[in-house]
Amino acid sequence: MRHLVFLLIGLISFNAQAQTTGEIIDNYLENIGGKEAISKIEGMTFQANMKMQGMDIPIYFIQLKDGRQMSEATVQGQSIKQGVFDGSVLWNTNIMTKKAEASDTETTENFKLEINDFITPFLNYNEKGYQVELVGKETIEGTETFKIKLTKEPVTVDGKEEPSIVFYYFDTENFVPIVVESNISMGPAKGKVSQTKLSDYQEVDGIYFPFSTEVGVKGLPGGQTITLQSLSLNPEVDDAIFKMPEEEATSDK
Repeated sequence: MRHLVFLLIGLISFNAQAQTTGEIIDNYLENIGGKEAISKIEGMTFQANMKMQGMDIPIYFIQLKDGRQMSEATVQGQSIKQGVFDGSVLWNTNIMTKKAEASDTETTENFKLEINDFITPFLNYNEKGYQVELVGKETIEGTETFKIKLTKEPVTVDGKEEPSIVFYYFDTENFVPIVVESNISMGPAKGKVSQTKLSDYQEVDGIYFPFSTEVGVKGLPGGQTITLQSLSLNPEVDDAIFKMPEEEATSDK
């Protein structure tokens, strides 16, 4: 009987937490525009300014629901494309050679996992097979937040599968994420925590987006701040802008 009581208490606690987590996400989706409106977005584009190492860099970014995307930065009068995906090939402009380079297979396949997260990974997260968990509350720079753990499909790092876990900190008053954190699994900062701060939510065609984003490594100075100057939804797009220049294409080893 005693074991049954503890089991029932455990089930009640689990269900209460699951319901609370679901309510937080439902409130978030409703507050930024609603599931139906978000689902109808086919693409977005924005003009922004990025501050990095004392420089102001103009950025143009476009992203479509089918995964195609492109970011274009203007550095010292030269246009550099990064993170361009045409539906099958992911490529970048080499800053030194100014030539287009295709990403390796592992990087490309990991990128494709992000396509389902257009606008927000929390839209229909159950259908995607994602798991969400309310870790608790945490105060960040004076703001009380709900800390939610999001577990997505595993990524591949050096040929091995690794869990893909992201922590979102939702403002308890407005139910929007203000900080996003995840472990860095590759590159010079491997083992450290990537931190993105989101603020200045503004409405565009009935949907709210953060117009200020700070990206960096948690606990370390530096990083970059991206401030949106304009954002538009469902733009008309020329498919040619996603294609890698064949005459300049090289393979990124």
